[in-house]
Amino acid sequence: MNLSQEHLSVCTTCPYCGVGCGVKATPQGPQAATVTGDAAHPSNFGKLCVKGSALGETLGLDGRLLHPQVREDGQLRQASWDEALDRAATQWRAIVDEHGPDAVALYVSGQLLTEDYYVANKLMKGYVGSANIDTNSRLCMSSAVAGHKRAFGEDLVPVNYEDLDIADMVVLVGSNTAWCHPILFQRILRAKEARPHLKIVVIDPRRTATCEVADLHLPVKPGTDVWLFNGLLSYLSRSSAVDAAFIANHTRGLTDALEVAEITPEEVAQTCRLKLDDVLDFYEAFAATAKVITGFSMGVNQSSAGTDKVNAIINCHLVAGRIGKPGMGPFSITGQPNAMGGREVGGLANMLAAHLDLDQPTHRAAVQGFWGSPRIADKPGLKAVDLFQAIETGRVKAVWVIATNPVVSLPEADQVRRALAKAELVIASDVVAGTDTNAFAHVLLPALAWGEKDGTVTNSERRISRQRAFLPAPGEARADWQILSDFAQRLGYDGFGWSHQGEIFAEHARLSAWRNVPGDLPRAFEIGALAALDRAGYDALEPVQWPIGRRVFADHQFSFPDGRARFVPTAPRLPVHMAGGDYPLVLNTGRVRDQWHTMTRTGRAPTLAGHTPESFVDLHPQDALLCGVKEGELARIASQWGSVVARVRHGGGIARGSVFIPIHWNGQTASDARVGAVVNPVVDPVSGEPEFKHTPVSVDRFPVQWHGFVLSRTPLGLDTVAYWTRVQGAGFNRYELAGRNRIGDFGTWARELLAIDDEEADWLEYADRSNGVYRAVHVVNDRIEQCIFVSPRPDLPERAWLASLFAHDVLVDADRAGVLAGRPLAQGADTGPTVCSCFGVGRNTICNAIRDQDLKTTAEVTACTKAGGNCGSCVPEIRQLLTQRQVGQQLPA
Repeated sequence: MNLSQEHLSVCTTCPYCGVGCGVKATPQGPQAATVTGDAAHPSNFGKLCVKGSALGETLGLDGRLLHPQVREDGQLRQASWDEALDRAATQWRAIVDEHGPDAVALYVSGQLLTEDYYVANKLMKGYVGSANIDTNSRLCMSSAVAGHKRAFGEDLVPVNYEDLDIADMVVLVGSNTAWCHPILFQRILRAKEARPHLKIVVIDPRRTATCEVADLHLPVKPGTDVWLFNGLLSYLSRSSAVDAAFIANHTRGLTDALEVAEITPEEVAQTCRLKLDDVLDFYEAFAATAKVITGFSMGVNQSSAGTDKVNAIINCHLVAGRIGKPGMGPFSITGQPNAMGGREVGGLANMLAAHLDLDQPTHRAAVQGFWGSPRIADKPGLKAVDLFQAIETGRVKAVWVIATNPVVSLPEADQVRRALAKAELVIASDVVAGTDTNAFAHVLLPALAWGEKDGTVTNSERRISRQRAFLPAPGEARADWQILSDFAQRLGYDGFGWSHQGEIFAEHARLSAWRNVPGDLPRAFEIGALAALDRAGYDALEPVQWPIGRRVFADHQFSFPDGRARFVPTAPRLPVHMAGGDYPLVLNTGRVRDQWHTMTRTGRAPTLAGHTPESFVDLHPQDALLCGVKEGELARIASQWGSVVARVRHGGGIARGSVFIPIHWNGQTASDARVGAVVNPVVDPVSGEPEFKHTPVSVDRFPVQWHGFVLSRTPLGLDTVAYWTRVQGAGFNRYELAGRNRIGDFGTWARELLAIDDEEADWLEYADRSNGVYRAVHVVNDRIEQCIFVSPRPDLPERAWLASLFAHDVLVDADRAGVLAGRPLAQGADTGPTVCSCFGVGRNTICNAIRDQDLKTTAEVTACTKAGGNCGSCVPEIRQLLTQRQVGQQLPA
């Protein structure tokens, strides 16, 4: 980087998970930038995972929504901002006038900046007068919020990242941290390298990448976490770990909590399907170790008993007094970049801004008085699942969806589709034009994307960071706070006249300090010192953690009026829907390493496409045998709510009776892979968070006549193909295909599929009609344009070598022959499936290096191949390959 480029670099924040990594973005034109880690940011000190490193690939205007659109006669057409907002406001006002404020709703997102979130919350609760504003954070972290409030009186996370550096035991519950929060995971690994006595325990039904470095893995039976932690509470209560003084002086409710937690380790082992020795090892280590951090994520929260799971964990820390001190505490690892910021401003339907409570009249009056608003919502609004059910029944007539894709991400997603189809008014603010949800919009509004918008976010350790713009606004896109403010003003509301996002932040900061004093409305959340920032100060704001200058609970004063924390009784209960009968298996959903949410951002990055190019169902080989499906083939996974089709995989980490499917694929990236359509809509009765980790399903063969794949520089229409998925390669689209039709003339069929109508096209093909094998390549000006491979079996040639051909200007004769042969003619040209996305290192390259160089450690592999040398999220896979070699197994060829 030269000096002029360094001068142009902008310090901002990664838009992915809740770690909140700092990045430096250096513009390379109006819609491009290079992205590196910010070495000065205290969340990551310059480290980035592969998703963060590939952020530059996600920029650009392909598929962007650049102008407002309105629907007429069933079709969307471009409109001016005035026309679009006037139409939206007129219909919205008419619905409120006729049916009341609870007939309208906002559904927003943890992708919003805090300033956007604040304006949306103020609009709905203080001016429309309804709490019908919920967020997709309901789907990931609302059980943690509810658990914190029940235990502490306020939604507070009492752990800092630096505590991971000094903890002597880290327990990771329902968190594949290695893949979902790689920078935190690498921090834990560095701590273990520095202090080998650090014990890492992973509690997860699956053997994930995180388990590869664990000292102990407890593969609990799905849904039995409360039994495990109740057993720990009971065990601790009889041990020397009990902090009697802390309990007596700073808590309430231990007796009631112990009454429902009484269970022996033997009973825990039987119920949780664990080895007794492993249970005792965990309990004894927890009891003997003062500095314990229990990190938990979606595997805990996304459950019909999620809030109780959270409180069962917190109870164990309270009984030992392990909270409010360095190196210890319960740690909610947040899923989204600003889920915490949304909670600060009351983004959930049952909250008020500034950690005030919607169900408290004095709190409502305080917020209304601060805003000077004409009204204030006086009851909780509809939570996410209930909201879309109310839209389908007509109770809610209008909904505004902002920065999220509920037709893909919500449970029983087909119900969401039905709901939006029936709504009188659907407004959508988005970055991308074509999403499953935007297809139902009556008014579609272009928003700024990451790199263009400007504001703040708050990460998992309560650290506020600036997300700064480094690219110009494209087309007519506007900031979400501006769109909401313009809409509010059209409704005749004052209080929305900001000219800069810094003014909104200052108001938010003032509200945090409003009446925030002992004897009035005290809260731990307080950033009033930042309210005096002028525009220059706001623009220059460095990352800052709240409460400013002190540790949460260091004084053991909690946010209840008496200052005491609460033990919460957590009577264990099974999931509402149990496997059996027509649905004998339990579906668990989650993320894969290199993708994010519904892929509208990560799906644009070729670097991220190679590791997991299509959706899959991971199940135990014995279950696969009983279901009549084979690895590599396709299967239909069905519940009573819906179904998907996915590729069968035996990842080795699934227990009998369970299956796993990732959440990312949508209607633009696959023919039938929206796993949300399968997930059951049961929610936690306290938090309203859905049961994403426990849906009874069946798995059956999806019979096809042929399998295939296409690499094509131009996008294809594949509506006639029974199964397809698409990912973005470097200069091409990769499609995986399968069909139920019998192909007659392969050449004619392939040309029609690839939309080749030039009879003189440079078209090379190989056909083995007796075995149903076909290969062809389309060349334009000596450069590969498209290739297609078809076989009755799914074991088609590796794609990595073929993908590499698209980087060349000329397809040489040897490669032409190799395409038709189905393999490269040059030895070593096929690097194999991607293992290390950061450096593009394939499995074959790593395996060859292990064999040829007799490598023994991951460090040696990194030194030889660079794999694992950046974010480290591929290190568990490298370890597996090394282990296979060490135990004498044949490494993949």
